[in-house]
Amino acid sequence: METIANPTCNSSTLAPYEPSSQNPWDTHKVKHVYRRLGFGASQDDVDAALSLNPGQFIDSLVDTAHNMPPTPAPYWGYYSTNDFPDYENQNFEFFDQWRLRTTNDLLEENLRGRLSFFWMNHFVTRFGIYFHAPYAYQYYHLLQVHALGNFKEFTRAVGITPAMLIFLNGFENTNDSPNENYARELYELFTLGEGNGYTQNDITETARALTGYNEWDEENGAIYFDSGSFDDGIKTIFGHTGNWGYDDVINILFQEKGSEIAYYICEKLYKFFVSPATDNIGQTIIQELAQTLINNNFEMVPMLKKLFKSEHFFDEHSVGVVIKSPFDVVLNFLKESDFYYNDDILNALIYYTGLVGQEIYDPVDVAGWQRDETWINASTLIGRWALIDEFIDYLDQNGYDSIFVDLAKALTNNSKDPYFITKTLVDHFMCKELYTLTDYDIATDIFKWEVPQNYYDQGIWDLDFNSAPYQVSILLKHIARMPEFQLK
Repeated sequence: METIANPTCNSSTLAPYEPSSQNPWDTHKVKHVYRRLGFGASQDDVDAALSLNPGQFIDSLVDTAHNMPPTPAPYWGYYSTNDFPDYENQNFEFFDQWRLRTTNDLLEENLRGRLSFFWMNHFVTRFGIYFHAPYAYQYYHLLQVHALGNFKEFTRAVGITPAMLIFLNGFENTNDSPNENYARELYELFTLGEGNGYTQNDITETARALTGYNEWDEENGAIYFDSGSFDDGIKTIFGHTGNWGYDDVINILFQEKGSEIAYYICEKLYKFFVSPATDNIGQTIIQELAQTLINNNFEMVPMLKKLFKSEHFFDEHSVGVVIKSPFDVVLNFLKESDFYYNDDILNALIYYTGLVGQEIYDPVDVAGWQRDETWINASTLIGRWALIDEFIDYLDQNGYDSIFVDLAKALTNNSKDPYFITKTLVDHFMCKELYTLTDYDIATDIFKWEVPQNYYDQGIWDLDFNSAPYQVSILLKHIARMPEFQLK
């Protein structure tokens, strides 16, 4: 894929970003932070951030995320099948409620929401496999609690959450009938990377050590350890021999493969937050981040702060090199427009994002969404345009069209200049200016619509004109079709 900025040009280091006259702390950089560490921000939030210096702003975002309590449990959060008055209908109804709650969290939580969503695509489970709404809640609760915590303890906890035990067959893994699925993915996808420092024998022996989590009192209830189904024989894992169990696996893994784990996780975070492409400089950055993670016993906050405060993260060559996911397209637009939305709108957008490749709680497979260029093909691109079209049309058809003009007035100080209004609105939603001035001219012509040119020339037209809401709406739809809008 061709990107706007060549990531190999980012030669900046992990030294803290220090604003200067040539490299100022401004709206452009604040929006970069919010788009990467959250799902965008309103202009008011951007303006508020500028009252802080970059280090203070990053500290505030990270510390707030780290200290944020998890979303309260729904009353059905720990139901077994028998607790539902009408399981067949209520299970999916409750799951729909929880997808909506999760999406609201993504809109409201900035970094905690962004990282929870990241981990949902790392420690992958699929609702379509475990198919029990309370397990979806319990899984999400775990992601929130550990989102910025200790990666070793996160890894320990996620393997015995019911959603994971069902999804990767840990619930079926017994001394009589071992199942290697979770053991394989623990190494291949969750900690080390494919083929990186483990053998088939390590997988086989690890699977034996992970046996025993096969007991529940009721169908789809809490899952317990059952010593009767645990393989209590001698196992050898990464050269260590003993009667190992679940905790031993995690301890041995991080003891023997800590450097590999740290690099693998930091590389994945780097590709998510900075650039999907890495060169020698990027690999050096990742190695420094990995060492920071190791030095802090796998506590993630120091490593994350080091990355997010760095001149490397703020370098212009890190801007506009990541393709938005469908959720980014929708949630960025909601946040940056500050337009009205309600649960009905969000439910519709959740449905449509699923149609274009990102169904929340149901990544495509155990490897997750592959992101970046995989988000866009001939059909999904049209679908991405439709996401914004449908939202704008809903607002227009339900009496909210005045907010289109409110946005234009707020951003332009109620300007009467169609070119200035157009450029301001375009730039507001873009991570970079458009490639040519002609692109702004084309957008301006679309915005001017059928209003006679002399109305603009003579100052007759303004944003209180009857046609203004429609003019802003067609400009917004055009913006959503621009290639630059697909980037963050």
